[in-house]
Amino acid sequence: MRGLAKMAVAALIVATPLTATAGDAITVPTSANDSLPVADSGFDWNTFYGGIYGTTQVSPATGAQVGLGVDLGVSSRFEFVLVGGEISLEGLTGGTVYGQAVGRAGIALSDDLIAYGAGGLGSNFGTQTDALLGGGLELAVSDSVSLDARYLHGLPLSGANPKDQLTIGANFHF
Repeated sequence: MRGLAKMAVAALIVATPLTATAGDAITVPTSANDSLPVADSGFDWNTFYGGIYGTTQVSPATGAQVGLGVDLGVSSRFEFVLVGGEISLEGLTGGTVYGQAVGRAGIALSDDLIAYGAGGLGSNFGTQTDALLGGGLELAVSDSVSLDARYLHGLPLSGANPKDQLTIGANFHF
């Protein structure tokens, strides 16, 4: 009799449907328009760029000099990290021409604002070569234009003229 009871319970379990049916999902209309707005993804930092800037350079040997410069560079953003490099050439008062090659790495503080550290080499194409260390901020103001402010300290590698440099300019991304 026990075997018969066990078989009856097993048959009852097998005969009972094992799937449950769910009710319809509850929906709440969000607006009269069926499409949802898509948020802007922010500025695309993965670009080549060229720019212009104004600069002030202060050193013990030459005092304060002001000038204008041009730069060319490239940037790549990986999640919140930005890396890149640029070359620049500037003309300073007193007839000095100064060139730089700088690498930079930083973090995205927002989609449109980058804080970075910079390092590289600078030269007046004559008697002075400098190791450059500093950093800056770059803010995107449109889909293809950013404003950049940077400070660099020049440590003399040849010559004996340390310098401090501040630049403010615009970069055009393409």
